[in-house]
Amino acid sequence: MPTERISFSGHSGDQLAARLDLPEGPILSTALFAHCFTCSKDIPAARRISARLAAMGIAVLRFDFTGLGHSDGEFSNTNFSSNVADLVAAGQYLAGRGLAPSLLIGHSLGGAAVLRARAGLPSVRGVVTLGAPSDPSHVAHQFGDALEVIEAEGAAEVCLADRPFLIRKQFVDDIRAEALTSALAGLDAALLVMHAPLDATVSIDNAADIFVAAKHPKSFITLDDADHLITRPRDAEYAADVIAAWAGRYIDLSPPAPPPGAPEGVLRVTEADPNGFLQDIQSGPRHHTYADEPLAYGGSNRGMTPYGFISAGLGACTSMTIRMYARRKGWPLEGVSVDVCHDKVHAQDALPSGPAQIDQFTRVIYLSGNLTHDQRAKLLEIADRCPVHRTLEHGAKVTTRLDEPESEADVDPAHLPF
Repeated sequence: MPTERISFSGHSGDQLAARLDLPEGPILSTALFAHCFTCSKDIPAARRISARLAAMGIAVLRFDFTGLGHSDGEFSNTNFSSNVADLVAAGQYLAGRGLAPSLLIGHSLGGAAVLRARAGLPSVRGVVTLGAPSDPSHVAHQFGDALEVIEAEGAAEVCLADRPFLIRKQFVDDIRAEALTSALAGLDAALLVMHAPLDATVSIDNAADIFVAAKHPKSFITLDDADHLITRPRDAEYAADVIAAWAGRYIDLSPPAPPPGAPEGVLRVTEADPNGFLQDIQSGPRHHTYADEPLAYGGSNRGMTPYGFISAGLGACTSMTIRMYARRKGWPLEGVSVDVCHDKVHAQDALPSGPAQIDQFTRVIYLSGNLTHDQRAKLLEIADRCPVHRTLEHGAKVTTRLDEPESEADVDPAHLPF
């Protein structure tokens, strides 16, 4: 996934640090991601969701709000309203590059911010909230006893997840004055509310309030046992999958048709579980699946094995080739099924000390329809002409190179609980 490091002017003119995660192929849409309170653009949930959406053809801009992460400015001078203004500035920056955002995604307080920012971003067609509070003043409970000091003295240092932040009274006044009721009533965009029922930081009652106040079209999806920060990779991947599927109802994500004879493009395989063997496979913007190993070999059995995919390719190509020939001939073929058996076991074959084997694929083809004996014999012959069959028989050359990893020197992994 290509990632462009950029900066743009925020609400006060300070330069805000950002990442623009881009698809490998054409950009089908653009999303703007707002991180949680006192977090950064590099929080794991933001990175994972952005990467997943980029793999599906959606470019995602994630940035640090003023005074946070690698952005300039003083956090103590910011508030909820300034975050909203930063989001609008980010959308205007994207529009200036011909990438006006059609999707807003906000995590926690960032979710409340995208609801308010929608009015300033007319290109937006869909808004997604992740664990968002229905009232921005909800964040004040994070300040504990310091809230009284802020009220009395105008400012106080608040420790959040072992990091000190200077919170001024203007911040508290701003979140107390903010009500999302009008923003929800006039959202003029499809809304997807995502929340975990066991969220200990922002209760699910907030999601219910947001959902009830909004007009249709609106949807609600539970994040089950995910934590507030969506720290587990599988939860972030699930959220991204749902977001992409949902967005497709309101945003055109159809890729342009490739010219005849063009290569199929890049298929990306990414390790999803470093403690097991689960692999995340994305082919183009719309096709996603998993590869894995059986439980007996240390996997979680959530997808086919690598050899299973080879067998699937052979079976699918065989069926398609038979159908194509019968259709061209006008023969009464009603249905095709192909059973494929491969006598190798990948987990065993991957061992350096494993015995050498010759691959043997056995196909059993089932043809239904009022076909003559000669027609059935011809279709069996045609099965051997399928491209995957020929590739397996003739072999293929594989070239491999090592890509240089992107430097993570400027990535701030610190994140806070809201």
